[in-house]
Amino acid sequence: MHVIATAGHVDHGKSTLVRALTGTEPDRWAEERRRGMTIDLGYAWTSLPGRPADELLAFVDVPGHQRFIGNMLAGLGPAPAVLVVVAADEGWREQSAEHLAAVDALGVRYGLIAVTRSDLADPSTALTQARRHAAASSLGEVEAVAVSGLTGKGLPELRAALGRLVERLPEPVTTGRVRLWVDRSFTVRGSGTVVTGTLGTGQLAVGDELEVHGRRVRVRGLQCAGRPADVVPAVARVAVNLRGVPQDAVRRGDALLTPGAWHLTSGMDVRLGVDAARLPAQLLLHLGTAELPARVRALGGRIARLSVPRPLPLQVADRAILRDPGAQLLAASVLIVDPDPPALTRRGAARRRADDLATTEPDARAEVRRRGAVRCSHLVRLGVPVADDLPVRRAGDWLIAADIWTDWAGYLTTLVDERARAAPLDPGLRAETAVQQLDLPDRALLAPLVAHADLQLADGQVRRPGTTASLGKSEPAMRALEQRLAAAPFAAPARADLGQLGLGTAELAVAVASGRLIRIAPDVVLLPAALDQARRLLERLPQPFTTSEARQALGTTRRIAVPLLERLDAEGLTRRLDANGRRETVRRASPA
Repeated sequence: MHVIATAGHVDHGKSTLVRALTGTEPDRWAEERRRGMTIDLGYAWTSLPGRPADELLAFVDVPGHQRFIGNMLAGLGPAPAVLVVVAADEGWREQSAEHLAAVDALGVRYGLIAVTRSDLADPSTALTQARRHAAASSLGEVEAVAVSGLTGKGLPELRAALGRLVERLPEPVTTGRVRLWVDRSFTVRGSGTVVTGTLGTGQLAVGDELEVHGRRVRVRGLQCAGRPADVVPAVARVAVNLRGVPQDAVRRGDALLTPGAWHLTSGMDVRLGVDAARLPAQLLLHLGTAELPARVRALGGRIARLSVPRPLPLQVADRAILRDPGAQLLAASVLIVDPDPPALTRRGAARRRADDLATTEPDARAEVRRRGAVRCSHLVRLGVPVADDLPVRRAGDWLIAADIWTDWAGYLTTLVDERARAAPLDPGLRAETAVQQLDLPDRALLAPLVAHADLQLADGQVRRPGTTASLGKSEPAMRALEQRLAAAPFAAPARADLGQLGLGTAELAVAVASGRLIRIAPDVVLLPAALDQARRLLERLPQPFTTSEARQALGTTRRIAVPLLERLDAEGLTRRLDANGRRETVRRASPA
């Protein structure tokens, strides 16, 4: 299916022409037919000569009267092509210009001109006017056909021109995410809520899960061109029956979305068709089928920041229109350049932001450079394509600017070295501290950054390879203790003696962690060789032996002998036999 919206001045015969082409009355309301004036959007479809029978052309017929410009923009917004209608007997008029200005603002590049009521006047003047105005818009040079919806004259030529137009339309993108702007919502007895819209990309299928206002909904049924369908690919006019959703929960201006695939935002940086400073601070924003009040903050030149009262699913390069509801005039065209703008808190930030957006086009490289680091999936949600050969640093889903990655690595090395100098007893930099100090957006970035900086991440700490805890100024005291224990392996000093040597809790913990000492009780430390020495001495005793006999053999006190025997039990070198503490050795020492 192909979709074309009409455009043109009120009473120039848009609906009459659609009716003549399709055989369907596009005016849905009795009031419209009674007054002979389109008020709301109308829908009709037909096949074209020389095209496959199942290849349909759908029309979205829009009102031409100035009072219904909002409805017109809702129909034109999602349409990929336009049929501009001008009456031969009236020529180019005010709403003709306004509708074409809307077409131009939305960047519609495919279209056709139909000069209607050619049975009432010579169409040549209107044809010349319409071509000239269209050529100065986004449409450029387009075909123009004189026709009469009343007599049928020119209809075959118009149908042929429409066939040539659809041949020029881009191939639809039928994969990827869905964003269906709702232009109508109603209830069908026995079916529930039904919404309609123009599906521009992707496809819908019965059973699909979609999202609206953050709420998950299920597709109960689909219709296209009045017929049920299991799957509807873009581009198409589609009616979607939603399961379990009240009709008042979905209305025109809402969007059915692929869950989790879109960035929802109420703030956006935009490039306008006029100087932003010339605009009022409050206007109406028309985007897709949505119409919302928008606050306009001029940043500089044609760059502005817009704020709307509810989040919209936006992407880079979306087009919209700002309208002045008081004057009923289009105020400016809108091009979304950043749907996820940064906060502007520093002096001069707005001006710098405007200069940046005025000179660069949004692309993945520019976005990574501006943000420093950003998830690839986030850029995709923003509509920014990410090439495989993008010249940035990649770490999982993250894209990081090369200079930021280098700065992080250098700063991390500095932090590690400062920690090692400041705390030789515990020289490792805690991973959490590193993440906080570097202000990393994700802890998962630390591991690849550590590897890049030739550092080491182990036991939750970052350090240089080979770095071990050092006793620093307490090293002489530690050597003195080692010499003392080497001479008397089981004469462990008391806590007070250790303190006099200058070895406190922290120093002893480092010595134990580095393997220079073993701790057999909170206040008892020995050399690591003490366990094997004790086993050798105890093997010489008659088996089994008592705690007192062990104490005497080791030449030590009960303060040391009891925890030492318990440690030997735990190591499997001795075995306790009864409640009285009698033991025997388990393993014999190997021959000397």
